[in-house]
Amino acid sequence: MYRNNQNLKVIGIAHCFFCFFIFLACGTQDKKHIVEEGKVQKPNIIYILADDLGYADLGAYGQDKIETPNLDKLAQQGMVFTNHYTGSTVCAPSRSSWLSGLHTGHTPIRGNKELEPEGQEAMPDSVFTIGKLMKASGYTTGAFGKWGLGFIDTPGDPKNQGFDYFFGYNCQRMAHRYYPEYLWENQQKFSLEGNDWTQKEVYAQDVIHDKTMGFLESNKDEQFFMFVPLVAPHAELAVPNDEIFQKYRERFGDEEPYIGKEGADYGPDLEIIKYQSQDYPRATYAAMVERIDLYVGEILKKVDALGLSENTIIMFASDNGPHQEGGNDPDFFNSNGPYKGYKRDLYEGGIRTPFIVKWPGKVSPGSTTDHISSFWDVLPTLADIVGYGELPDIDGISFLPTLVNQKNQKQHQYLYWEFVEQGGKQAVRMGKWKAVKLQVRNASRTTMELYDLENDPSEQNDLAMEFPEIVEELKNIMEESHTTNPVFPLFAHEGEEDTDIVIID
Repeated sequence: MYRNNQNLKVIGIAHCFFCFFIFLACGTQDKKHIVEEGKVQKPNIIYILADDLGYADLGAYGQDKIETPNLDKLAQQGMVFTNHYTGSTVCAPSRSSWLSGLHTGHTPIRGNKELEPEGQEAMPDSVFTIGKLMKASGYTTGAFGKWGLGFIDTPGDPKNQGFDYFFGYNCQRMAHRYYPEYLWENQQKFSLEGNDWTQKEVYAQDVIHDKTMGFLESNKDEQFFMFVPLVAPHAELAVPNDEIFQKYRERFGDEEPYIGKEGADYGPDLEIIKYQSQDYPRATYAAMVERIDLYVGEILKKVDALGLSENTIIMFASDNGPHQEGGNDPDFFNSNGPYKGYKRDLYEGGIRTPFIVKWPGKVSPGSTTDHISSFWDVLPTLADIVGYGELPDIDGISFLPTLVNQKNQKQHQYLYWEFVEQGGKQAVRMGKWKAVKLQVRNASRTTMELYDLENDPSEQNDLAMEFPEIVEELKNIMEESHTTNPVFPLFAHEGEEDTDIVIID
């Protein structure tokens, strides 16, 4: 049903008891598994997800104002993807797509719908997710950072989505504050003493990082899967006053302050009013990005110190394009490189993400691929890597052949996105063609744009009038790819809400 016109079939892999190295058939792909002491040795996997990091915010992708030496080294040791796409252009639906292997026309969470007292719309029990896949494959699983897919004891609680351990912000709107009074450790509040609106003593992302490192140490003898959805560099712009911040403070000099709001940060309808003020927004954003790089570097060092490097896959991406909130200035940093648009846009700048994969002995160091892939491809890729059996119907296609330099990589016929904010938006990429449809909820204002990404990656020249047959084909794909979701209605009369829902992210 959700196959994106591809037949992705993964056949269960028989256990092996008699040799050290074998090749097994799984679907149409050959997969090498290391056999050790009578059982298949599966790799540990760490997936790190930055929040609102632009395509070109890393040195490996062209950034020249912010230093990211550890991520640049990761790129040198692994594979850099140049055509990798997020699940959506804001947080929760992007994560939902990643977890479920479904694009936003099918995945259940398609926006950041807010609930009280905390939390967002919950991922249903019925959805097969990456967490459930890894748990069923014998992995110890942990998630560290920002969740946003269901509050404690709802179906979307991390524990109900396949994760043995969770630490961080369950509610993503609470993650707008880097000095909160508490975080969540599984189903219990974890107090951060010394934090309130007048005191900022404990930087929450540092505490989350410490828990991440502790999980690594505690599970060094287990097969583990770690999902690390970092909070930074999402607004608010806030970072400790350390040497990293001071370096950029001196480098950028005087700045125009961002005048925000002090005191309570949410109105009665849960809508964000303003982020807190920031005197040095550029220096702060740069320091937040370099702090991400520092965390990644410490994870890599820890993995190496534990003797796990040769059997651990490290993946790094961002959940959507860069934001313009809280004083951030993505144009100053050229955060998107050549690409148009930002967070909340379905142009390339809103959905194309840096993606780096390191897998010693399998992925060629310093390699680059232009394979077109997406968040919903991660689930089937992990399934292939760990030898999982047949998957439910999904939209994703495994990119394992690309990682291991095999020639039998299947291709998407198209990629599809939809977004419920700003009158509703849809986009399709089919080969070199990219269509963007705006104001879909209001027929009198709907527009359809067409771009040739091969010759116009910046989406500056709308070719819709010149290629009406391509427009019609992509329009039909949009209609076929969308399924009705009354909680997140894309069109009028699909659910109880026919206008823009309140989105906080």
